[in-house]
Amino acid sequence: MYKNEFDNLLRQNKTFCAYMFYGQSAFLIEHYAQKVALSFGTSDEIEKIYYDEYDFKYCKNKLLQSSLFASKNILIIKVDKKIPKTEVTELIQACNVNPDSVVIFCGMGDADFKVMEGYFTLKTNSVCVRMFTPFANEALKIIEEEAKKLNLQYEISALNHLYFMHRHDLGLTINDLKKLSVLNETISSKVIDQQCFGFGSVSLEDFLFNLLSAGNINRDLYSLLEEGANEIYLVTQITAYVQQLFMINAYARTVGAPNAKEILGFIPPKKIWEDKCKLAISIHPKKFQAMLEYLNNLELELKTLKINDQNAYVQASLRKFSVLFR
Repeated sequence: MYKNEFDNLLRQNKTFCAYMFYGQSAFLIEHYAQKVALSFGTSDEIEKIYYDEYDFKYCKNKLLQSSLFASKNILIIKVDKKIPKTEVTELIQACNVNPDSVVIFCGMGDADFKVMEGYFTLKTNSVCVRMFTPFANEALKIIEEEAKKLNLQYEISALNHLYFMHRHDLGLTINDLKKLSVLNETISSKVIDQQCFGFGSVSLEDFLFNLLSAGNINRDLYSLLEEGANEIYLVTQITAYVQQLFMINAYARTVGAPNAKEILGFIPPKKIWEDKCKLAISIHPKKFQAMLEYLNNLELELKTLKINDQNAYVQASLRKFSVLFR
């Protein structure tokens, strides 16, 4: 199941006795696990078990027994490797036997959690949700929801600015919102610049712009990957950026002056939007197809081929990309 399908079930107040969240976005996995857990009980009724702490017998016994101190047993199990099918199914069954228990699995990292997805079915009153990296408009809705929960007074452009500053990292962005909540003032872009610091020495937005505008990317590309950016994540971000440029180009050719709200679903910082529009309009429409085919093939190679050094392979491939599509 995908996030949008699960959101519909949440709106219908549909509940299950067992959940699993996994996928590309660590933030969304943890965000939804906590959201679901709190829909069943209070934070005092939630027990979290992380990685090597996982003990099947302990978890099963806890889920089968009623708590002496709380009305609900809510167990969040965070793992970075597959759990055997027999263990998962027995834990799900324990929650079916004891209606006071709920178990929530969080699959973190690159393990093949897709195998576990089949263990969660409607027949066992359980559900598995795969989380992808959110598009910018989805991420900004989440950021705005968090800002409202914190009772922040803010300018929407400031939230955009913070998100771009943190290279589209939702976790870092929302952590900074919590820090900003102690300020007794409206959060503007100026306040963001004064109080927050971007993650890493390289702006992803600047890198993407330079890559597509024939700028020098060598140093920034090396820095991004050395700072820990995942190779596949970086390629998907470039693909998303090219798609945005195509949408701007198509809008300008068919409608007129590009409208950020209509095209992207949100309003980015003024300077970023102006530069992006100029770049998009300068690219011939046929070139977009070639760019996207190149990037899709690169992503497929990274996911299917045994490449000894993905870092070096991506660096070489993106340098080739910058030459081919000048």
